[in-house]
Amino acid sequence: MKYLSRSLLVIFFLSLIVACATRPGVHSRELRSLIDESPVFQRSFTGFALYDAEQDEIIYEYQSDKYFTPASNTKIFTLYAGLKLLGDSIPALQYRRENNSLVFTGTGDPTFLHPDIESIDTTYQQQVYRFLRENNDKLVYTERPTTDNYFGPGWAWGDYNYYYSSEKSVFPIYANVVRFQFQAGIVKPLTYPQYFTSFVQGFADDSQSSYLRRDQHQNAFYYGTKADTLAFTRDVPFIQSTPLVLNLLQDTLQRRVNHLLDYTGNMTDTLYSLPVDSVYQRMMQNSDNFIAEQLLLVCSSTQDTLSSEWAIDYVTENFLSDLPDEPIWVDGSGLSRYNLQTPRSILALLRKVDDELSDERIKTIFPAGGVSGTIENWYANPDGEPYVFAKTGTLSNKHALSGFLFTHSGKKLIFSFMHNNYITSSSVLKVEMEQVLQQLYENY
Repeated sequence: MKYLSRSLLVIFFLSLIVACATRPGVHSRELRSLIDESPVFQRSFTGFALYDAEQDEIIYEYQSDKYFTPASNTKIFTLYAGLKLLGDSIPALQYRRENNSLVFTGTGDPTFLHPDIESIDTTYQQQVYRFLRENNDKLVYTERPTTDNYFGPGWAWGDYNYYYSSEKSVFPIYANVVRFQFQAGIVKPLTYPQYFTSFVQGFADDSQSSYLRRDQHQNAFYYGTKADTLAFTRDVPFIQSTPLVLNLLQDTLQRRVNHLLDYTGNMTDTLYSLPVDSVYQRMMQNSDNFIAEQLLLVCSSTQDTLSSEWAIDYVTENFLSDLPDEPIWVDGSGLSRYNLQTPRSILALLRKVDDELSDERIKTIFPAGGVSGTIENWYANPDGEPYVFAKTGTLSNKHALSGFLFTHSGKKLIFSFMHNNYITSSSVLKVEMEQVLQQLYENY
């Protein structure tokens, strides 16, 4: 009996060894070699988490419980907020009719006359314009209250001149930027919208060359008098205000727009603009900070007061209370250095996104490796169709990549890579991550 028991034990362990030897996939020891022991990652503060959607299990974790600055991985939170709080189209205006007047207010919708989104879907873009332009009632604009400042908490004030730091507002128009188009041989740039042409002047100092900047405290734009040596386009944020919105509306619609000073609410109808997926795609693939910030405000438009903080608190309390680690989430875009997340919480969030979206929508909304968005030049599949669909996040000395990986064998993996405090180029980290993801694609 003793010998039989010993024989059974031997058979059991042999079968276990054979099973482990023949089981397909990348094993923990290989992932440890690729991640934990990577000389590149060891020079960074790195975290990683990997999940098998089919098996419903965490495959591997490395420092996944540590907090990192997520940068634009924060946009995954904003995407999820939109998926839970918005319908299939973006609410553009809220309005009511009274005494032959159309009283309207903004919802935070970022798409109205947006210079890039306009070219995506003219039908939906023109819908809002035509509604205001062709309405027979007297137009009356009223500014709804907001708790948000024009910059988010923890934003760098010195970025006011750059397109990625456009001001937040309750009624965005033209993406809250002036688009300057410089042409070779012509000194003064063209402006879009043309309303800002008179706000533009040259530098006194010719050494400024093609540099373009706005005065920090007013809508005065300066360019170098040698700018005619180059042809280029640059977007510069303008300072938002109610008088400016009224002037831009009147200039664009070619009709008078009156102003109701005291917002009273009581809006009875909503006009919708673009399908949400068009806007989500722009936010995720182009990592558009302006759209991300405005979408949080749109998520709060069921309230009289627009508030990113309200949207964040509502989504956190009602849909994210079960994340492994408490999210430190303060803005929509990830521009703030106050945001903090762990890889395993990002992973859990992506699992929730996965519950909301079909694979087809994931592949439409997220950047595709080697094909589109911020990973157009990375994570390509040399054999054909893209296999990585993921959101990047980059600030100085901070980089993240989180999303979905569809393996050669047909499995769906969800992953989150986060790196902080490195002193190399982010490209060095990307090369190393590409090796890990390629191994998972080929062997898992």
